Amino acid sequence: MSSVIKVENLSKAYQLGDFGTGTISRDLERYWARIRGKEDPFLKVGETNDRTTKGESDVVWSLRDINFDIEQGDAVGIIGRNGAGKSTLLKILSRVTSPTTGSVKVKGRIASLLEVGTGFHPELTGKENIFLNGAILGMRKAEIKRKFDEIVDFSGVERYIDTPVKRYSSGMYVRLAFAVAAHLESEIMIVDEVLAVGDAEFQKKCLGKMDAVSRGEGRTVLFVSHNLGAVQKLCNKGILLNNGQITFNGSCKDAIYNYGQNGIKTDTDFLNRINYSSDKVKINNILFNNSSVNSIVLNPENNFSFEIRIELSLQTDMPMDIECRFVDRDLTPLAFYSPGHHDGVKIQNKGEVSLSYKITFPNNLNKVDLDMNLYLTYPGVEIYAFCEKALSIEYAGYSMTSGHVFEYEKGAGLIFLPPH
Repeated sequence: MSSVIKVENLSKAYQLGDFGTGTISRDLERYWARIRGKEDPFLKVGETNDRTTKGESDVVWSLRDINFDIEQGDAVGIIGRNGAGKSTLLKILSRVTSPTTGSVKVKGRIASLLEVGTGFHPELTGKENIFLNGAILGMRKAEIKRKFDEIVDFSGVERYIDTPVKRYSSGMYVRLAFAVAAHLESEIMIVDEVLAVGDAEFQKKCLGKMDAVSRGEGRTVLFVSHNLGAVQKLCNKGILLNNGQITFNGSCKDAIYNYGQNGIKTDTDFLNRINYSSDKVKINNILFNNSSVNSIVLNPENNFSFEIRIELSLQTDMPMDIECRFVDRDLTPLAFYSPGHHDGVKIQNKGEVSLSYKITFPNNLNKVDLDMNLYLTYPGVEIYAFCEKALSIEYAGYSMTSGHVFEYEKGAGLIFLPPH
């Protein structure tokens, strides 16, 4: 495979507060340094982009010394906390903004969907914007006409296609914008978090389309999302950003694993490892309903019990959280169970320990199959051990259209999450 995106020593600095560098004298100082081949004095004072600290300088590095290659046909998930630099990186790759230092080499046309309304003129109709976007990508009118019906059908906004897009809802905007980006013949497709605006049905449709253009058509996809389940399902490569720097670049599974190991906790941590055990905690066995089977059918009472047998090598009174994350077969997070409510369970002795719990599902749920991922963590800090797909549950249920089906009850520990 040939490299279609090559990023070398890429950095982007922003000045906080006023736009520009502030004074003519400062601009002249920067110009004089540049023609003498010296380092830009404006950038010497820049600080790491950590949004949680106040800082001393009014210049921050949104990105710093970024290097990576992306090959044709790769689906790359770019993940990280808010403010990590993900959107800035995509804007540079899409040529919306330019880097402060470094270079970006791109082979092929790019179709970008960075935020609601990107590339659309609000006064033009949906139909006119389809042709405008195609022209920007360098496509001939005949090419756009050939794809037009397919784009409109995919977007689901046919009734409003002759209406100015300024009258569209944010969801309609995204539907049409994604349809244009996915169907016009670009070699590289860049999608930011905007899919979160769409409903669950359209999100699933979009993921299927991105998977098709990547694996089926050999096009390159860059995808930013905080829904790690969607990232894991779509992408084969992953880049983890933290404070404007790459902390991991490799397989998508390992990128998500490192995201969790860095203590960054979300409701969609998917660490795709099986029976991972650290040097602190080892999982010896997991029993469900007193059996070692890893698949069950819920009984009429909608409950099951499980027992975890672990071996500890830590000091006494260590806090440890038991976390069970329930997902459907599309990896959408549905429910969460933690008997310690993130306060941790106190373990008194080293050596082998057995912990037993019982989970009861409400009986008013639609039928759907679930998988349970099991984590043992130091609350909010470290993952000791986990087992992905520890249990497959047949005919449990959750309605993807009815919001909070089951609210948290004190003592129960089972929370059903809202639809994503």
